This record gives sequence, structure tokens and C-alpha cells, in this order.
Amino acid sequence: MAFLEVVVRSALIVVSVALVIMAFLYVTQRSMVYFPGSNTPGAELLPARAETVELNTDDGLRLGAWFLPATDARADRAAPAPGPAVLICNGNAGDRSHRLPLAIELSERGYAVLLFDYRGYGGNPGSPTEEGLRTDARAALEVLAARPEVDPNRIAYFGESLGAGVAGGLATERPPAALVLRSPPPSIAEMGRHHYPYLLIVDALLLDRYPLREQVGAMRVPLLVLVTERDEIVPAVLSRRVYDAAAEPKRYVALSAAHHNDPALLTGGELLAELSVFLEEWVGAR
Repeated sequence: MAFLEVVVRSALIVVSVALVIMAFLYVTQRSMVYFPGSNTPGAELLPARAETVELNTDDGLRLGAWFLPATDARADRAAPAPGPAVLICNGNAGDRSHRLPLAIELSERGYAVLLFDYRGYGGNPGSPTEEGLRTDARAALEVLAARPEVDPNRIAYFGESLGAGVAGGLATERPPAALVLRSPPPSIAEMGRHHYPYLLIVDALLLDRYPLREQVGAMRVPLLVLVTERDEIVPAVLSRRVYDAAAEPKRYVALSAAHHNDPALLTGGELLAELSVFLEEWVGAR
């Protein structure tokens, strides 16, 4: 009898500890998904041709953004005719200033670009959630498509890491001319199972899911998936699931950059070359 009591007590302790851990993870999970930068990016970082713009979301938030028009490299001026554009959806950390070098490179290649910060990021009001970030991306797309420099039928989405999930969610509502996903996670659940394999009920704990693999499977949009084989945060094997779920036309490229946050994954020559070829094919050059 004493032995049985010890077993029961031990089991109760294990269950109690597990419940406490799961409760803690449930309450704190968004702090483990989103890492917003609190500073408001300064306009002094912008090239002369760029503009600071404001986004107005469906739920009443005002968010900061930057618009960079396409540049005619021969004349060093903005090209006046409507042309192709790229909407950049950031990853889960930092702010839009960290993606400015990529925006400048795309602008100089003939693409108008909109950079924006999600709610709770870059000094913006609100707190990040899956639905909230999709709402923010929708507001950003509306501003970009309304620009006289932009042909609304030639807008590509570029989603980086968590931003791939944001771009994918937006694409289910408003399909782009082309979709570029850099280090895309197939879903938060699959990411959770990879990094926390001991949590057997991770799916049930999730508030935000970003089911990107499922979403791309229902799309018919030209897709470019960019990965690095040594990505320690979103392993290439997980990003490959996104690619495998998508319909043609699609392209999968393993870049030589070392890690998930390698600067080469923003403005490296290899990435820019692949990106330029893909964009020119599907949204055209100016």
C-alpha cells in the first residue's frame, strides 16, 4: 500500500509540474514568437527619394511605413510610369530599418517598395497577433497599390521568416503577382514540435498558428522559396515542406549563407541575383 501511495504521489507531482509548464508556455507563448523593436525608425536613414507614410488598419491603428519608388538608374530619378512593386513583410524581430538595405537594392533594380512595421513594432501601438499582423499587411498593401507609381497587378510579396507566414496569409485574401518566401516556417505548430519535441500537445496550446504550408497548397501563385541549409531557427527541411506543398510554377534555392540571420540573406549577391531573375520573370522589369 505504501508503495502504491508513493507511485500515485509521484505521478501527481509529474502531472502537476507538466501542467504548470504548459500553463506558463500558454501565457508567455507570444513573447517567444514576437520580438518587437521598440524604437521608432528615424527618417534620417532614408535615401532622398523615399517617403514616410502612414498606414490605417481596419481596427483603427496607425502604423509607420516607408515607401521607396523605383529608380531609373540612368537618370537617377524615380520613373514616372506605373510599374512593378514589392511589399516586404518583416520577420519576428527588429523593425523596418533592418530591411532598408534590401528595399534600396530592389528600388535600384526598378521596383517600388513598401516597408512597414507591424503593430507593437517600431514604436507602433498595439500588440502583435496572427490576425493583427495580417490586418497590418492588408493596410500596407492598400497603400502600396494606391500609389500612382505602382501597377496594382504587378505587386510581389516578400516574406522573411515569420513574415513569410504573414505574406502567405495575405496571399490567401489578395493573391500577389508573385510570392517570395525566405526561410519560411510551415506552421507554428511544426516549429514548436521541432524545437520542443517533449511537448506532446503543443498544437492545443497555440494562440497563433500561421499555417503557411496549408495556405500555399491552396494557392496558384508563382513561388520562390529561399533557404540556407544551416539555418538553426527555421531548418531547411521545414521550409522544404512549404515548397513541396505548393503548385507549379515554383523554385527552391538553397543559398550559401551560413545562418538564419546572416546579412547575406537580406542583401547578399546570391539572394539578390535569384530575387531579380524571379521578379523580372513574374512581375516584369520597369
